[in-house]
Amino acid sequence: MPQVVRSIEINAPPGAVWRWLATQEALRRWISSDLDIDLRVGGSYRFLGPDDQTWISGTVLELEPEKSLILSWLEEGSGWVNPARLVIALVPTATGTRVTLIHDGFEGIGRSDWTETVQDYERGADVHRILDRLGDLVSAGDVRR
Repeated sequence: MPQVVRSIEINAPPGAVWRWLATQEALRRWISSDLDIDLRVGGSYRFLGPDDQTWISGTVLELEPEKSLILSWLEEGSGWVNPARLVIALVPTATGTRVTLIHDGFEGIGRSDWTETVQDYERGADVHRILDRLGDLVSAGDVRR
């Protein structure tokens, strides 16, 4: 199953990293300033993607504090019949937390050119470097409660 995976090691415990996933306001600081999300299982979300052209929407599939946030992931207006998935996983390490971002489920989106979508997401992950933004914010330690 094709996946786009990026990880970062953050020198902070999972609880400190989780604060940046636990509220809409915190998520807006590193994912998208216009993110609107109902942070509960079954809750919906929507935001303008990092390309400033594509609206992304879906639902919260799983929410496990200090461990993971899993969202369905649908590019609006892109011919996707079914959503893919975004997994944000936190794993404690000896020096802090490994944060892994996984996009998967592309083969089920209902487009025959889904392999090109995977390639687009690979390029986008390298260009937008969203986990670096998270790492910078956690390091700065100024999460608003």
